[in-house]
Amino acid sequence: MNDPAWVPQSCMLPTEERPLRVAEWDELFAERLILLSRPGPLRLHLDLTGGPGIEERVRDMAEREGCCCSFFAFAVTPGEGLIGLDIAVDQQHAAVLAALAARIAARGRR
Repeated sequence: MNDPAWVPQSCMLPTEERPLRVAEWDELFAERLILLSRPGPLRLHLDLTGGPGIEERVRDMAEREGCCCSFFAFAVTPGEGLIGLDIAVDQQHAAVLAALAARIAARGRR
């Protein structure tokens, strides 16, 4: 996923902003990821540690990502000390989700 070629053409984020967005997600996963699961081939579920401002941060990032990559569907669920983040795609973007899962797993290891 370091090669920008994995990004689908439907992504509306300007090319020069993509490395910054990827770094922002990488930082979140490195700091907060507790659990990554694949409830289905077109879905990811992440449990992230909560804390002051974390839910708002995750919601903001998910909203911005959904604006440029409309094929992603995000759901943020706050819990006791946790933030749940569900990410879903359509069948056409299954490979993008698989690449994202691999990146999350690599960045989120503590």
